[in-house]
Amino acid sequence: MPNHEVYEVDVPIHDTAAPALRGLHVFTGVADSPAAALRRAHEVYDAALAAQQAGLEVPGKEPDSWGAAGLRPGWEMEWTAATAGPWHNPLSCTTRSRFAL
Repeated sequence: MPNHEVYEVDVPIHDTAAPALRGLHVFTGVADSPAAALRRAHEVYDAALAAQQAGLEVPGKEPDSWGAAGLRPGWEMEWTAATAGPWHNPLSCTTRSRFAL
């Protein structure tokens, strides 16, 4: 049986009208490898984009917890620069905070 855990996929994005405006779209969900996580993130993004372009409601989270919310019209995903790895909850008491207090 595959080992399923929660993964994070970080995809750089840029505004097509103003390419200097950049950001990061983050997907999270259950997968058994970074490659599977990247594939699922791309699948849910493609489904959400198709629904948005058709004037339909963007689908919610799927049973494996993957979903694409917060799509920004005019922003392009840079899938070739996407990274995937295990998700580390920034609010966990066992995770050292990246934020200075």
